[in-house]
Amino acid sequence: MAIDYSEKGFEENIESTLISSGYIERKIVGQDLEGFRRHAIDIEVFFQFLEATQPKSLERLQKAYKVQYKAKIVDRLHRELDKRGMIDCLRHGIKDYGVTLKLAYNKPVSTMNQMLQDLYEKNIFTVSRQVYYSKNNQNSLDMMISLNGLPIVVMELKNQLTGQNVEHSMKQFEDDRDPNELLFQFKKRVIVYFAVDTDDVFMTTRLNKDKTYFLPFNRGNNGGKGNPLVYDNYRTCYLWEDILQKNSMLDILFRFVFIKQEDVLDSTGEIIDKKETVIFPRYHQLDVVRKVEVDVQDKGVGVNYLIQHSAGSGKTNSISWLSHRLAKLHNENDEAVYNSVIVITDRRVLDQQLQDAVYQLEHKAGMVEKIDKDSSQLANALTNGTRIIITTLQKFPFIVEKVGEFSRGKYAIIIDEAHSSQGGKASTAMTSLLSDKTLEEALEADRIAEENMEDIEEKIAETIVKSGKQDNISFFAFTATPKAKTIEKFGTLDADGKPHAFHVYSMRQAIEEGFILDVLKYYTTYKTYYEVAKNIEDDPELPSGKATKQIAKYVSLHPHNIAQKTEIIIEHYRQVARHKIGGRAKAMVVTGSRLHAVRYKQAFDKYIEAKGYDDLKCIVAFSGTIEDKGVSFTEPEMNQFGEKELPEKFASDEYQVLLVAEKYQTGFDQPLLHTMYVDKPLSGIKAVQTLSRLNRTCKGKNDTFVLDFVNDAEDIRKSFQPYYEVTGLESTTDPNLLYDLQQELDACQVYTEEEIEEVCKLEFSDKKKTVKTQEKLNAVIDKAVERFKKDLTKEQKDDFKGASSKFIRTYSFILQISPFADVDLHKLFVYLNYLMKKLPRGSGDTVYIADDVALQFYRNEKVFEGSISLSQDGEVELKPPSHGKGRTIEEEKERLSSIIDRLNDKFGTEFTETDKLSRDQIKEDIVRNEDLAQKARNNTKENFKFSYEKAFMDFVISRMSQNEQFFMKMLENSDFRSFIMEDMFEEVYSELNAH
Repeated sequence: MAIDYSEKGFEENIESTLISSGYIERKIVGQDLEGFRRHAIDIEVFFQFLEATQPKSLERLQKAYKVQYKAKIVDRLHRELDKRGMIDCLRHGIKDYGVTLKLAYNKPVSTMNQMLQDLYEKNIFTVSRQVYYSKNNQNSLDMMISLNGLPIVVMELKNQLTGQNVEHSMKQFEDDRDPNELLFQFKKRVIVYFAVDTDDVFMTTRLNKDKTYFLPFNRGNNGGKGNPLVYDNYRTCYLWEDILQKNSMLDILFRFVFIKQEDVLDSTGEIIDKKETVIFPRYHQLDVVRKVEVDVQDKGVGVNYLIQHSAGSGKTNSISWLSHRLAKLHNENDEAVYNSVIVITDRRVLDQQLQDAVYQLEHKAGMVEKIDKDSSQLANALTNGTRIIITTLQKFPFIVEKVGEFSRGKYAIIIDEAHSSQGGKASTAMTSLLSDKTLEEALEADRIAEENMEDIEEKIAETIVKSGKQDNISFFAFTATPKAKTIEKFGTLDADGKPHAFHVYSMRQAIEEGFILDVLKYYTTYKTYYEVAKNIEDDPELPSGKATKQIAKYVSLHPHNIAQKTEIIIEHYRQVARHKIGGRAKAMVVTGSRLHAVRYKQAFDKYIEAKGYDDLKCIVAFSGTIEDKGVSFTEPEMNQFGEKELPEKFASDEYQVLLVAEKYQTGFDQPLLHTMYVDKPLSGIKAVQTLSRLNRTCKGKNDTFVLDFVNDAEDIRKSFQPYYEVTGLESTTDPNLLYDLQQELDACQVYTEEEIEEVCKLEFSDKKKTVKTQEKLNAVIDKAVERFKKDLTKEQKDDFKGASSKFIRTYSFILQISPFADVDLHKLFVYLNYLMKKLPRGSGDTVYIADDVALQFYRNEKVFEGSISLSQDGEVELKPPSHGKGRTIEEEKERLSSIIDRLNDKFGTEFTETDKLSRDQIKEDIVRNEDLAQKARNNTKENFKFSYEKAFMDFVISRMSQNEQFFMKMLENSDFRSFIMEDMFEEVYSELNAH
């Protein structure tokens, strides 16, 4: 008999593992299914749980509600889930008619209380397959896990042997699972959704159509993404054999999951809304917290731990969870293992988030205290046994001394990213007066000061060594880039007596999983940059931009000719860098000394004024006072605002370039930072920390760029090597290579010129893109796919793919240096990007596909928000983009009747042309509103939407008297209101911006 490689077989294997570990197989059919479709609760199992655990409470409610008691309880539960959400209700139960009903039981902290242990054992976990969840259609889910009748996990499963994979699972969640279905409504029912195949797992906590954001939930594979091979099982078996086990799931629900609240700001910094996110731990976060906890229980107090987690690992959450777990940890005698947990950090965000997360997990205030006053505040917190204490790195030596005095207590000390000059702070050596030196002397003076700088990380290690072995303290050090001393002090010894990190989440894995960007991908030394620019400039076939001309002028840069470099930096930034991230990209210039920073600021201001550029402003960051030719300079005087205001000012749209001298090179998070110009020797950990300022991700940011005037590419590679196996840095690229590749590709006769033209017409059309565009695009591309399959030998196929990948990669790289305009090359670039996505994949294919952002110089796309046109008449002119203001796109005029039809089809109404007029009147009222017009002009579309939705009902009410039936429908039916609001949003935004 043939092997069963079906998706159903995969489902059965997962289900049988769960059932063998104590889950109950549950088929939801008949009347139970009717109830489930109405309430998204498995009512029968829910009451089984209540009867087994809380019979007296149920009895009281039965007396109060008589025969209707089940319906009343379900109704109350439904309302509470709607109002408070699944997580809060599971943790804290619900109250009904004065009676508290627990919805689940957490594992008791100690084993002393047998009754609590028995109740914990009575939690009912069920697994259901092929659940027909909807009242509106016959869609079914692959697998659902419920706790006491409440749905908490939904999985969509795919088996690669059937030709589908985890990408198809994610697409299914996006396309086929309506977020408005009760089961999928945010926070109200399901807590986490897993997309699973036999190799990979991805998760999300919110379904939102094509805006759904999936995170990898993989173990990592040899320092990279994915999962390792498992003997005799699927790579993803850890999901059901470990994570979804009953004890594990209850632990996650009660002690990990929380709701993070963030303020949404508009471009002026005003809070316009709150954003909520359900935080479910990523695999490495869950893994490190649990492993540390087990190790502490095994070895007791007095052991140190080094946790090497890269930027992008979510350290803030990991530290929050670990500190809470350690604060709650008890030994076998039911005694707290630690009297207090002390978190040492310079992250302001951690203070509030830790307090919020712990409050949600504990439901009581006062567990967390921030020490921001004096030593007596710390002494009081320690004396009073405050469970979690937060303080700063500067107070560390004092803390160790104080904790030493409290030798009767036991303490966990968590140290977060102990690096020097965190957040722009510098030591006394770097703030001393620097008087009248040449640039060479200033460079040397600041280099020596930097070397002697008080390194907080080393100071911490020294403080611990000085205070001797303290058996009442455990240290937990979190860092992305540990120094030798840190590894030595906090590392775990292996069999050979060598120290290693206790847990690693590598830079490579963070990059491959998309949590940070690879800053070396477009790392370019000035030599490389100059050669490419010179090739563009010298070749008569290659049109060149202004930026290229500036670079090509300077064969050799004088090390201290700041004016030369200023011209290159400003022209490159204006021509290339600034257009990234939707026209919001910022740059940092890393200067050699504080005097260099002063001179750069003067040179920038002078050049910008001479050129009359009104779209570029820079600010400078350095410590202390600099005397230059008898004149004193300080950072606040040069910037004309206070030192503490700098991060906020730089984050605004007013400033684009930050000039730094040993400030903001570490611990500074600004996701809009895209490009770095390096004019300073960098090596080792300093190189990694400085260049890593660029690696933060944000919407629309797909790459970074470094132009290095000083360092050698090989030295930079060596600096990164200990933290990440760097695959190599780009060598010099000759743009003429593109013409060779173009000829090679044309000769394969896979595509025709007409087909390239058709794709580009669709791509650059001013018409609104619709699903029909996708149909046409596929039809054109499929012609080439057919020729590729039928007409080419295997060798020719490999050659075509190789040349296409190289063309895309080379073109993307050259675009980073200068937006030179060869229309034919660009059209081929656009076409190949689409074609490569559709060509059949070979077993060993690693196809390079450029992101949409690489197209953005020539593409009319929302993320750009500038005006772009492709024409046959030479160089493409770029108009300066303005943040928050898109080009008005002429929408396809929709016939009046079709709008009415759409409303009537969706809501079963009988609207007429008069009602259509009412809709248009609201739109006209909004479009005429000056306040909203201003907000539309000054904000991105996403931010403007908040203001629009807030004001929408005012406009509806002001029109009430004119068409009561239509407007009452708007007031009473939130779905209808949302539909109308969403339906006219694009029109409103476009028209307000066109004014």
